[in-house]
Amino acid sequence: MSGLKYLSGFGNEFSSEDPRCPGSLPEGQNNPQVCPYGLYAEQLSGSAFTCPRPTNKRSWLYRILPSVRHKPYTAMHCGNLTENWDEVEPDPNQLRWMPFTIPKSSEKKVDFVTGLHTLCGAGDTKSRNGIGIHMFTCNTSMVDRCFNNSDGDFLIVPQQGEILITTEFGKMMVEPNEICVIQQGMRFSVNVFGETRGYVLEVYGAHFELPDLGPIGANGLANPRDFLTPVAWYEDREVATGYTVINKYQGKLFSSQQSFSPFNVVAWHGNYTPYKYNLDNFMVINCVAFDHADPSIFTVLTAKSSRPGVAMADFVIFPPRWGVADHTFRPPYYHRNCMSEFMGLIKGHYEAKEEGFQPGGGTLHSTMTPHGPDRDCFEKSSTALLKPERVADGTMAFMFESSFSMAVTKWGLETCQRLDKSYYQCWEPLRKHFDPNWRPSKQ
Repeated sequence: MSGLKYLSGFGNEFSSEDPRCPGSLPEGQNNPQVCPYGLYAEQLSGSAFTCPRPTNKRSWLYRILPSVRHKPYTAMHCGNLTENWDEVEPDPNQLRWMPFTIPKSSEKKVDFVTGLHTLCGAGDTKSRNGIGIHMFTCNTSMVDRCFNNSDGDFLIVPQQGEILITTEFGKMMVEPNEICVIQQGMRFSVNVFGETRGYVLEVYGAHFELPDLGPIGANGLANPRDFLTPVAWYEDREVATGYTVINKYQGKLFSSQQSFSPFNVVAWHGNYTPYKYNLDNFMVINCVAFDHADPSIFTVLTAKSSRPGVAMADFVIFPPRWGVADHTFRPPYYHRNCMSEFMGLIKGHYEAKEEGFQPGGGTLHSTMTPHGPDRDCFEKSSTALLKPERVADGTMAFMFESSFSMAVTKWGLETCQRLDKSYYQCWEPLRKHFDPNWRPSKQ
């Protein structure tokens, strides 16, 4: 699928039509009495009609049949996807998970939806205020099935195996070290090419946006031109055996049957679209004098809360870069945070803990739970010769940081059987260096 085409930009007013139907976008209006090619006009609203223009999100889709033509929704089994944050008692400990197990296709066929497992989260879909963190582990493509999330946006981070995502707006190939965002209400289907694993950050009630740059200036971090939106592609396909539309609504799954593919959008225009981004394109800002800057300088996308400067969720990466700070303990500092920090690893070794934290696994350091480098990292970095050096080459770790105090699900604590109960031991060897007789050296 290397021939896939994309539109460049973040939050732009895009327009696209499948080249098989030139002129399929109406001229000069959104909703003509008769659309070109006999299409139906359908608006997809991602914000209230009256939102200020900078935050007003909507797209017009011109489709062969409208989405409303479907059988009634019926409840379906949710598996390990949940919004129940009270399944088990709270656990404030530092938590680490070994790489999550991918089911073997020879044993059980699992697609993207059935392979979703909720790890932790907080908040409420009904009031549209909260987040969920999920793992997906799957081995087979979705066939005559699509998914849409009525609760919020999915930020998808593939870790093993590329995924081909077909959306109402077109197709995206998303590989490890890329991410994609499927916004609320957008229907999509996921094709995989073997055993596949990744992470999902879900936000209810806000959309992801680029962080403000402040004194950094007009350029830097994730630049808008590097975000890619698919171009229009449609299929006019009848499905005699029935096409299943799966809807995540108020934390539960529902399914509906229809007789045709939902990917029947011939043309579209608007600023409410799915998109993808290659993490290699991140323009890293870092300290060039002394001290360790806060990880907010590595923010790719943020979902803002109603409080200025406080995020419902930030997506932060720790990319390859230069470390040059003088007179400085260069790894991440010891920390207690009013925010919750979930970390995942796409590839390589994380600088603060080279052992134990593995690709496809994760850690959760909850609100005010202490965390920081292990003993080996501290001892090595405290005596290292401070010369310019490359940091994190061949590695990509990331963080979902949230102002919510997240609860871990029963699946995360028990059922998955991937929790590393020895995690706390990596800090046990830290020893006291305090010397009451120390005095400043004379200059």
